[in-house]
Formats: sequence, structure tokens, C-alpha cells
Amino acid sequence: AEGIRFDSAYTAFPLCAPGRACLMTGRHASNIGAWDNGALLPADHPTFAHYLGNAGYDAVLTGKMHFVGPDQLHGFRRRLTTDIYSSDFDWVKPEWIGIKENQGRDYEETMDNRPAYNARGYTGEGVRIDAWHGALSYDEETHFRALEYLRARGNQPDPFLLCTSYHHPHEPFWPPREYWDLYENAQIDLPEFPANLDDTWSMMDRWLNSYHGTRRYDLRDPDGLYRLRRAYYGLVTYLDRKVGELLDTLDSTGLVDNTVVVLTSDHGDMLCEREMVQKRGFYEFSCRVPLLVRFPDRWQGGSSCATPVSLLDLLPTFCELAGAEASSPHDGESLLPIIEGNREDRIVIAQAHEAVGTPCIMARQGKYKYNYIHEYDAQLFDLESDPGEWHNLCGDPTHADIEERLRKSILDQFDPDSIASANLESLHRRWVIRQTMLQNDQSWCHFPQFDARRNATAQYLP
Repeated sequence: AEGIRFDSAYTAFPLCAPGRACLMTGRHASNIGAWDNGALLPADHPTFAHYLGNAGYDAVLTGKMHFVGPDQLHGFRRRLTTDIYSSDFDWVKPEWIGIKENQGRDYEETMDNRPAYNARGYTGEGVRIDAWHGALSYDEETHFRALEYLRARGNQPDPFLLCTSYHHPHEPFWPPREYWDLYENAQIDLPEFPANLDDTWSMMDRWLNSYHGTRRYDLRDPDGLYRLRRAYYGLVTYLDRKVGELLDTLDSTGLVDNTVVVLTSDHGDMLCEREMVQKRGFYEFSCRVPLLVRFPDRWQGGSSCATPVSLLDLLPTFCELAGAEASSPHDGESLLPIIEGNREDRIVIAQAHEAVGTPCIMARQGKYKYNYIHEYDAQLFDLESDPGEWHNLCGDPTHADIEERLRKSILDQFDPDSIASANLESLHRRWVIRQTMLQNDQSWCHFPQFDARRNATAQYLP
């Protein structure tokens, strides 16, 4: 092991677009209006690409970043691929507006109007072996462009920031045969479902289960669960090999000795734990993410850090490493001092606003995690004694102090009523603009242009 592993790293929002917007800007979701997968990332919020670009770095993006809005660069000098998803407001869904307007009270009626449900892809029938499909094609292009960029640079002395963002192991869970076969007869842990499972769900869980349509499918079938996780493991290995090839290319091009490598993800996946799917929630499977950092001199190589950290911390970390000043407000702090010292007093925050009736905010400090669901219930877990998050300690007199401290830390920073109002107003504005853009056939999607004379065919041209 050559890098440091952060064992308690959390996304700032367990969902693709807002999680990435928070990562890029170092801001909490409510500070930038990152409410859902269809939320605009305003162009006037600096990202780590802006700061490093201003410090002389060549900031380049290949792959997925899920920017929504007319600015499709956000500080990157150029993008080497288009995005895998639309960059328009066609993400905005009427059920998001409905559940906010009734504050989650009639959620089952609101969600039953959905034309499609996410849970289907988590059934045994939703998993398949596929040699080639759109998501695989996208990752292959993303990877090729990253390798091409690194090889073209060689050992040039000027600094660079290359963000390589793959789609997998995100669904669809359709690995190629090669990666499926790697896990034939493998011992794979499957979820356990206690008899009182329904009683353990928070209001947030019920909103998300309704939105994902989990009751419409059998998510307990052992054969289906095995197929799901076998496919997921195969896709993780697919990604591992891509990362390995990137690291080999850094070595072969002479870039390895002055390049910091960071590996992380925008969210996790429930993979049918608690009979839940996808992300959007605060359980460890959904909200805790991998985070590994390898320094050129292999500083702290092979070590791990138990202190809770956030992807909001990456912006100030990158700026410190690059000698760039993060002059605008940001909500994270550099990881470098955290690596060097114990910060058990630190409180890490995450938010979730898509497909829930009211603002939901998580606070993690030390071994405790507190989930606040505005105007409804709350959850408090001791992750050391209860890593599966089954025993809600809210209301337990012996944990009253930590419950109150974490609740207060949330309400001292955030006004849930103002957040709810701003979220709903944003949805109504975006819904109007969505209709106009669809009628006028307008789009913000980014399509990079390449001059073949400067790439692979250059050797054949005069």
C-alpha cells in the first residue's frame, strides 16, 4: 500500500450531481443550491479547478461530472468527453415538487405517479452480463482520453490537474463476462433482514423507499442478491484495473514522482441492505465513500485515518498542496493537518434533499452519527458498537448529551425552514425553464471538438 486510506470519509450529499457540486466547490449543498440531480451549479462559485488553474495548473476533466447549467467547465480549461447524463433541467421531476409542497405527508400517493422505479435494476432480472453497452462505452472513452492526455504530456515541467471520472460501478449492473467470471462461486456477504425491519425505518427511509419503488420488487431473493453483488464486485474490479493502468502510465511517463493521486466517489450504494437501493440516504453503505491519497514521496503510505472527513475537505487540501489561495468561503478544511493529528472533536456534515419531504441533515462526530429529519424523527447510532446502524439511540437518557450536541451543531449552522423554502422555490423556477428549453429544443450539454491532425492520425498526415 502506497497511500493513506480514510476510513470515515463522507460525501457532502449522497447523490451524483449535488455530491459532485459540493466536492468541486467545497460548499455545503444549501450554500450553493445543490438540491437534487437537476440543480444548477452557479458559475459564480469557484471550484478547485478555478483555484488550481489560477495557480498555473492545466486543469482538465475527462468523464462524468454531472454539471447542470450553461457553464460546463467550472474552471477546467477543457473537457475531453461529453457527460454521460443530460446537463439540462429535464432532470427536474414533478414528484420532487409534490413531496416538498406537502412536506412528505402524502408521499405514497405522490410517488405512485412515477413512470419508472430505480429498484428494478437491483433484482436478479435487472442484472445481466453484457459485453458492450452505453455506460461501458463511456468509461472506455473516459479512460482512453485520460491515457492520451498523460502520454501527450510526457514529463513536461508545468503542473496539471487531471480529473478522470468514471461512471462505474454505478448501475446498470451489467459487467462484461470477464469480470463476472472472476467471482464465480465467490463467498459474498448478503444482507440480513430482521423481522422488525419496517420498524427500523426513519421517515427519510420511507420517502426514499417509496421513490425507489422497493415494495414493487423482491429485493430479498438470495439468488438475486448474489447476482447483484457479484456483478457489483465485477464492476469494481473493472474500475480497479482502469486505475491501475493510469498509475502505470504516470510511472512510464515520468510523472509519478511529482503527482498526488486521489481516489474517491460521489456516493455509495445500499445494494439492498435494509431492503433499500441506490443512494440518497445517510446509512454507511450510501453516504460513506472510499478516499485514498497517494503522495509523491509516499508520505503516510500504508496508513489509515479514522477521523471523520468530508469530500468538502478536498478543495482546501488541493489548494494547500498547490500553493493556491482559496479566497472565497468554503466549508471544508485541509486534510493535511488532520492526517498529522487526531481530530475526534471534528463534526462532519452531509445533507440530502432529493425525493424527501423536508430537509435531512447528518452530523458525524467520533463514533456517533446523528440523522436529523426536519419536523419528523431522528436517528443516533454508535458506529463502534453498532456498525450496521440498527439501534437508534435517540431518546436514550445515557446518550442525551451527544444527541443534543449533534442536533445543536446542525441547527446552529442551518435553518431548515429557510432551506425548505429555497429548495421549493428553485424547483418551481427550474420547472418553468425546463418546459421552455424542451419546446425550443435547447440544451446546455457539452460536446468537445477534436482536431484529428493533432491526435492519433497525425503520423499519417503531411
